[in-house]
Amino acid sequence: MRRGVFRLSITDEFSSSHCLRNYDGPCEALHGHNFVVEAVFQGERLTHDTEMLMDFKDLKGFLKQVLDKLDHTHLNNVPYFQRRNPTAENLARYIYWELGRLLEGLPAGIHEVSVFEKSTSKATYSEVS
Repeated sequence: MRRGVFRLSITDEFSSSHCLRNYDGPCEALHGHNFVVEAVFQGERLTHDTEMLMDFKDLKGFLKQVLDKLDHTHLNNVPYFQRRNPTAENLARYIYWELGRLLEGLPAGIHEVSVFEKSTSKATYSEVS
């Protein structure tokens, strides 16, 4: 029997600065980005009444809640990044884990998170079971 999966994607942005540690190049110095984040959610069942997996409005609210902790900060000072390099890869993983925590018990789970430093450069994090 085939199993269907619904996936919903939303994007949002935040602005912050960072300095990459142990990096030999210009990104070792203080610089900033207008990061774009794409979050992809998935689930198998639609609600009986609206026939939606989840309301986009609710998913946008969860992503905003996570990004508000990063917006207009120096990422190296955010507790999670005091021991981890604030790379696009680690940002994607941090946002993925934070969204996963917020979605516990809800019909949709987090599938993957991508962080774009610019339109040509992105890092994506997901987990496999």
